[in-house]
Amino acid sequence: MAVMNIHHPLAFTFGILGNIISFMVYLAPVPTFIRILRKKSTEDFQSLPYLVALFSSMLWLYYAMLKTDALLLITINSFGCFIETVYIAIYIAYATRESWVSTIKLLVSMNMGLFSLILLLTHFLLSSSIRVKALGWICVAFSVCVFAAPLSILRQIIRTKSVEFMPFTLSFFLTLSAVMWFAYGLFINDLCVALPNILGFVLGLLQMLLYGIYKNAEKKKKPAENLKSIVILGTVGASEVYPVGARPDVNEGAVEHDQTEECNGNEKSMEASGVYPVDARPGLNEGAVEHDLTEECEGDEKSMEASHDDLQSDECAV
Repeated sequence: MAVMNIHHPLAFTFGILGNIISFMVYLAPVPTFIRILRKKSTEDFQSLPYLVALFSSMLWLYYAMLKTDALLLITINSFGCFIETVYIAIYIAYATRESWVSTIKLLVSMNMGLFSLILLLTHFLLSSSIRVKALGWICVAFSVCVFAAPLSILRQIIRTKSVEFMPFTLSFFLTLSAVMWFAYGLFINDLCVALPNILGFVLGLLQMLLYGIYKNAEKKKKPAENLKSIVILGTVGASEVYPVGARPDVNEGAVEHDQTEECNGNEKSMEASGVYPVDARPGLNEGAVEHDLTEECEGDEKSMEASHDDLQSDECAV
C-alpha cells in the first residue's frame, strides 16, 4: 500500500492543489455528456479523447501503485479511471453502430490489450529494482506523444484567427495543474512526474498567449464549421476536450450542392406549371417576336394593296 512521504510537506501541498485542479478538469466534459443524454445521440463527438484519457489514468495509476510515496497520484488517477469509464459507457450507450464498433475496437485493443501487455512485460521481464523506473519512462513517453494534440489546436487558431473553440478558463486551469504537478514531482525527486509537465506548462502558456492575440478577432470572424473533439492530456491523465473544425471543405460543398438542388427544383416546378421568366426560354421568345413582326408586315402590305386597288377603281370611274 502506498504511503504519503511526510518528508516533503511542500510536495503534499502541491499534490493536494494538483488533485483539486485535476478533479475540476476531469469534470469539464460533463456538459457534453449532459447534451448527449438529452439528445440521446453522440452527434459529431468522438470517443477517442476519453479512451486516451482512460489509458493515461490507468498507466499513471499502475505507476503510482508501484511507488511507496505516491498516494496523491493514486487518488486523482483512481478518480480519473472512474469518471472516464462513466463517460465511455454513456458514449457507447448512445453511439451509432459505426461509432459503437470503432469505440469497442479501441477499448479492447488499447485500454485492455496494450495495457495488459505493458503490465505483463514490466511484471515478468523486469526486476523490481528497475520496474518502477521503466514504467515511469513509459508514462513519460506516452504523455509526450499525446501532447501533440495541442499543436492541432494552435494551428487551428492561427489559421482561423479565432479562439472561439478554445476556452480560456480550461487552458488556464490545465496550465496551473501542470505547474502544481511539476512542483510535486520536483519536491519528491520524481522526474517522470516533473518532466512532462514542463511541456504542458509551455503549451498552456502558448494557448493563453494566442488567446490574448486573437480574442478580439473572434468577433470579426467566426468560422461556421462542424465540430469534433480532440483531447489534451495532463501528466496525471486529466483530459481537456476541445471542439475543433471538422471538415470545412465538405460543408462548403454541401451548401453548394443544396443551392444547386434548390435551383433545379425551382426550374422543374416552373416547367410543370408552364410559367417561365422572360429569359427562361430565349429561343421560344425570339421566335414569337419574329412571328409577330412578320404578321404585322404582311398586314401592312395587304392594306397598301387594298388602297392601291381603290385608287385604280377611282381612276377608271373618272
